[in-house]
Amino acid sequence: MNKRTCLQWAGVLSAAWMLAGCVSLGLREPVQVNVVGMEPLPGEGMEMRMAVKLRLQNPNDVAMDFDGISIVLDVRGSTFATGVSSERGSVPRFGETVVTVPVSVSALAAVRQAMGLVASQRPRVDYELRGRLAGSGLGDARFESKGEIELPRGLVPE
Repeated sequence: MNKRTCLQWAGVLSAAWMLAGCVSLGLREPVQVNVVGMEPLPGEGMEMRMAVKLRLQNPNDVAMDFDGISIVLDVRGSTFATGVSSERGSVPRFGETVVTVPVSVSALAAVRQAMGLVASQRPRVDYELRGRLAGSGLGDARFESKGEIELPRGLVPE
């Protein structure tokens, strides 16, 4: 083999190796996020503050490091709460962890939701959680979670 042929083969092998690396990154499963709790926090003025606890589940065979998280919580189709945290951590491979994100709820959003609950008289409320885990190595991981929350008895008139 001459020098030029060796260089061509080296280029082809390098390109194949890089392509395989990109493909494996693209096949990473999205992180699964569920709301597991909410606790009140002291607020300022006319805002409510809550600590939202999220369970992060990593369905991948490699640990997922993160360096910050942001979330938007929609209730009944409109934004209810937003929050950010500079918390750092790691979700182990095929593992899970719980993080807490402080969120703010404007007085207007709270009143709008309360009025909607009274008008609907429905014991279940639809929610959607969207967010982003800021990555330290492989980039950001975006997530979405949708579901229904059943309201406690007595909160919605029958």
